[in-house]
Amino acid sequence: MTLVIGLTGGIASGKSTVSQMIKEQGIRVVDADVIAKEAVAKGTPALQQIVQTFGEDVLLPNGELNRQQLGAIIFSDEEKRKQLNAIVHPEVRKEILKQRDEGVSQKETFVVLDIPLLFESQLESLVDRIIVVYTTPELQLSRLMNRNDLSEEEALNRIHSQQPLEEKCKKADHVIENTQDLAFIRKQLQNILNEWEHTDK
Repeated sequence: MTLVIGLTGGIASGKSTVSQMIKEQGIRVVDADVIAKEAVAKGTPALQQIVQTFGEDVLLPNGELNRQQLGAIIFSDEEKRKQLNAIVHPEVRKEILKQRDEGVSQKETFVVLDIPLLFESQLESLVDRIIVVYTTPELQLSRLMNRNDLSEEEALNRIHSQQPLEEKCKKADHVIENTQDLAFIRKQLQNILNEWEHTDK
């Protein structure tokens, strides 16, 4: 039996670091962010819909999506964020299911669905177990500001557009704390995988 694991967290909580560690073990990771980028690539129906909804301003001169411009629009306006999600999410969900089912049909031990908005998009039913990557609000804010070169207000808008990390932790089967070094994360991850490899669903 394949165990389908949902990996989620908050923006800048360190989920990508954990995702990379899982990939290094040869485990299939279905990355919702990568799928979402492909869904709105140049020439796709989803990108055409985005332009119709938000205007030509969200395009770069080369015809690709201007993510920074679109981000500025949707992270400060919940209605516009919902409009965008309604365009992109159905496409993303379809591809996630396709890749998940490939892993299950090949009887892989684990298939990990790396979905930042697992709870917000109500996709818990796609997985058997959930890991949430947690960090403190202070670390999350400073990491996001530094990583994306954002003001405190811009960073907080992005953080507040998601469900609070504390709430996500309550719904998780396991929480990985990203508050120390990489070895600390790796050890927690290994313990979880070892435990789940030896328990039936």
